[in-house]
Amino acid sequence: MTKFINLHTHQFSNLSDVIEVVNQYPWEFNDSLPTYSIGIHPWYIDENRLESDLKKISEKLKLSECLALGECGLDKRIEIPMELQTSVFKQQLEVVKQTNKPIILHCVAAFEEVIAIKKELKVDNPMIIHGFSKNEQVAHSLLKNGFYLSFGKYLLRNPELEKVFKFAPENKIFLETDTIEESIYEVYEKAAFIKGISVEEMKAIVFRNYASFFKINP
Repeated sequence: MTKFINLHTHQFSNLSDVIEVVNQYPWEFNDSLPTYSIGIHPWYIDENRLESDLKKISEKLKLSECLALGECGLDKRIEIPMELQTSVFKQQLEVVKQTNKPIILHCVAAFEEVIAIKKELKVDNPMIIHGFSKNEQVAHSLLKNGFYLSFGKYLLRNPELEKVFKFAPENKIFLETDTIEESIYEVYEKAAFIKGISVEEMKAIVFRNYASFFKINP
């Protein structure tokens, strides 16, 4: 049976029909999780432990249960200087470039910068914007530059996002819960409704993307 894929969550639910990519931080790592991503979120940059954090990320990215780097990225709405954010982001990208693992991105008001860094560092690893909430113009720009888009909270909360999700190519989309209370099943139901397909068809689309994106043999 095709499983639901939850591309990004902070809460491990241990559901038998769901594969969850659980967000982990290097400084509070849980070895018991079956599938996860690991990264330094721009909100939680601590220069005092940066070296040890990067070392832990490098170690974990070598493991099969570590599916991706992330979440990491840039956020213009926080007080941490962009220069420091950019430096930490680039250092993480240099680590993940040694692997073929994808990157789950936190990006707030910094899409042009993220696109520019992808080009500057010649990042070939797949990159996905999690929790996408912007308009069609931003979506077009990201898709044109090879990014994937993951939808969750804002798909449930913002009717304006429905038209973006409707036009988004099937081979470029993921679904997630992040930190919302709603279940991944509710996200899939809403996504399927917007696309005008069944939940089973929606599951098949996202699972195909998961298998391709994460180099998983179904």
